Amino acid sequence: MKQADHNKRKVPKANNNRPSKFLRFTSVAFQMGGTIFLGNYLGQWLDVKFNKDFLETTITLLSVFVSMYLVISQVIKVSKEDD
Repeated sequence: MKQADHNKRKVPKANNNRPSKFLRFTSVAFQMGGTIFLGNYLGQWLDVKFNKDFLETTITLLSVFVSMYLVISQVIKVSKEDD
């Protein structure tokens, strides 16, 4: 094979600057769990501090919605990068 023939074939390189999809979605799962855990912990602390009994449930539910929003936005971001 001649050198000129070898130079004509270009193999597309993978973009090594971005983490793999597996790593990104694994981090999204940990982010979701951490957000819910911290929301629950904050709600428990506020319940004790203000002598209430509804703040833990309310803040935990709010943190679930926030974490779902973060997951959906990350999935949309990854799917747009694939296009």
